[in-house]
Amino acid sequence: MDAPPIMRPPAPPAPPPAEPPLPPLRYPRSARDGGGGWAGLKKVLVPVGVALVLLLKFGAKLKFLILPVLKFLPLLLKTGGSMFLTIGLYALSWGWPFALGFVLLLLVHECGHLLVARRLGLSVGAPVFIPFMGAFIALKEAPRNAWIEAQVGMGGPLLGTAGAALCEGVHLVTGNPLFRALAYVGFVLNLFNLAPVGFLDGGRIVTALSPWLWVIGIGVIGFLMVQSVLAGHPNFLLFLVFLVSLPRLFSLFRRRTEEERRYFEVTPAQRWIMAGLYFGLIGFLVVGMGLTFLPMQRG
Repeated sequence: MDAPPIMRPPAPPAPPPAEPPLPPLRYPRSARDGGGGWAGLKKVLVPVGVALVLLLKFGAKLKFLILPVLKFLPLLLKTGGSMFLTIGLYALSWGWPFALGFVLLLLVHECGHLLVARRLGLSVGAPVFIPFMGAFIALKEAPRNAWIEAQVGMGGPLLGTAGAALCEGVHLVTGNPLFRALAYVGFVLNLFNLAPVGFLDGGRIVTALSPWLWVIGIGVIGFLMVQSVLAGHPNFLLFLVFLVSLPRLFSLFRRRTEEERRYFEVTPAQRWIMAGLYFGLIGFLVVGMGLTFLPMQRG
């Protein structure tokens, strides 16, 4: 019997012959330089030339549109940007209708300072908002005397109080409780700003009355600060106002130069006018708070 044949695995297929390398691609000149030397250059120069012609032709007209935008661009970035950021953060806690109204009341208050400062010829910056702190305008030059400083300080609470009173008027016409809440908050904020302390409006106003009123103001802020701690809700803003006001308070107890003494000199008529505005506005705000107070509804 014959032995079975030995099975061998099939031989692997032979590899295909290697293809010869491709010759290097050579592009025509027109493809290398973007459509030909003159053709490619023309594609770039024509749009640029058209734009220059239009700019030269209508530049005199366009500048009346462009220049105002460029002029107010810093204002939009500083005031508008910080304003919208503040509205957004407040809206997370209070909802956007109240947040919008609250920030607008702050804007009205700061515009009061701005208008008075510019009427007196002072260089002043645009209002800037700081979330959960309020807003401020920066005087680019110091007031020449206490009378000017007091007028600038009074401008904000006066216009801010008018804004709060307008909110109450809208509530009386429409019955919308949102405007009464805004009126109450507006009255409270403007009354707080009249505290005769350091950099608050009241601290600036009483420079035309008697800087020794700063002692009373720091006592009031200290009392409110202690009350907030005892209530278990320390108020960071009160602590900040208290600390920042101390340097100006200490200045009362050092010897003043002749220039500093002249700064605080006001006429009796100016002192009486500012006293009437200051204490009269405080009384109006206290009455306004009482009329617009909304007790909390218990569920």
